[in-house]
Amino acid sequence: MSPLNPSTVGFRPEFLDFERGIRVGNLEPNERITRLLKWALEERYGHSFVTDRWGRGVYWQWICFLPRADREAKSLSSKVNFGCAKFFIMMDRDEAVFKCGMQVERGYLKPPRNFPQIGLKDDWDWHRLVKGLTPGGRLTRELKRLVVREGFRLFVGNWDDAWTVKGKQFPSTRVLRKALNAAPPRDWAGFQVYYPMSPEEVRGSSGAELVESMLAVFEEVTSAMNCCMQIALPTSAP
Repeated sequence: MSPLNPSTVGFRPEFLDFERGIRVGNLEPNERITRLLKWALEERYGHSFVTDRWGRGVYWQWICFLPRADREAKSLSSKVNFGCAKFFIMMDRDEAVFKCGMQVERGYLKPPRNFPQIGLKDDWDWHRLVKGLTPGGRLTRELKRLVVREGFRLFVGNWDDAWTVKGKQFPSTRVLRKALNAAPPRDWAGFQVYYPMSPEEVRGSSGAELVESMLAVFEEVTSAMNCCMQIALPTSAP
């Protein structure tokens, strides 16, 4: 039986806690968002997915799901998740927003000597992201559609000083690329396309509705994510 059947989904809105994070601990299998989303993604796309996270204990702040095949395609970085584009969910406690979408990481241009694997490598998906930001290009068209028509937002830059793009005024590709390249070399930087959900939206939905919403967001960003990866996930778009 599909775990996304409302009668079998045990995930609940209160598991998205705007003060503590995303609850993942002390739960039954059908209550865990990691298990529900990973199962659904593998059923939908026919690929094995790797789960990663930031956080510890019962509540995590950020969880991602990346196609294993994209990681394995990398000649230099097949053992790490940093270089891969990924679906993600995140509880932004500072903004009181639950975020869901896709993410590409840059890593350090000058990594610490004792942790060289977090430095940007030539096979990371970041390079395809930056290269794909061309006037009229497929990636640019997808991003503009998501932001202007569908209400998504962009996170651009390093984690401590990011630029958020939202609303009807979509920037030029030159401006976007400049912002991506402006992140300090000793900072971890990245790019996110995400749909924001307020506490009211979360609390006004059932657990099954929230899981379906996350999967619908992943579906919306798949074409943009394909522009950044070495593999392509199937999409419903022509």
